[in-house]
Amino acid sequence: MLLHRRVRLTVAGRTDAGVHAWGQVASYEGELVPVAALNALLPEDAAVLACEAAPPSFDARRDATSRAYCYRVLARPGRPALARARVLHCRRPLDQQRLHACAGLLAGTRDFTAFTPTDTYHVRFQRDVYAAFWRADAAEPELLEFWIEADTFMRHMNRVLVGTMLEVARGRRSVEQFARLLEGRPRREAGATAPAYALYLAGVGYGGRRLLAAPDVHSWRRMPD
Repeated sequence: MLLHRRVRLTVAGRTDAGVHAWGQVASYEGELVPVAALNALLPEDAAVLACEAAPPSFDARRDATSRAYCYRVLARPGRPALARARVLHCRRPLDQQRLHACAGLLAGTRDFTAFTPTDTYHVRFQRDVYAAFWRADAAEPELLEFWIEADTFMRHMNRVLVGTMLEVARGRRSVEQFARLLEGRPRREAGATAPAYALYLAGVGYGGRRLLAAPDVHSWRRMPD
């Protein structure tokens, strides 16, 4: 409508239905479009923050060298109110030491066959994880965030990782059992798939830039409205 022609849009991250995005990147061929004009056409739950020129060959998806995600868990008896559709509510206590131990096993090249559906289009199940950790929010210690950055992700991968780690944190499986899942075990041996509504695409890296190497990952954090 703005360019008076059909435009093919490429997005950097193809997330599961229901996943939020703080840092999605998209590319198209054509002249720059004013941000205000784009936002005037978008629904209220989507907003463009910037529109910048890129090299003619730039492709938001193919040129991405990493992606970072954040999964948010509220661990307390009382249910969330404003954030009820933005965080996973866990009423019972979680063993945070076990969560940290599981996340510490993820960095490096790992086989994530156990963390994606058996019926899949993926042919490569190894992924290079550059960083993975849990952290508590400074202002709200009961709000736990799982951050992970990798070259690429498979369908449901982060959600199954979180679901399985939460089972470890509840004492339903051991850290050692979690470690064995990273050796290419079948999907049926991993845990449940955590809901999509608590997962966020936090950012996309280009040119080898590491997103979670920043000292303050909360630069991406957005509190629900």
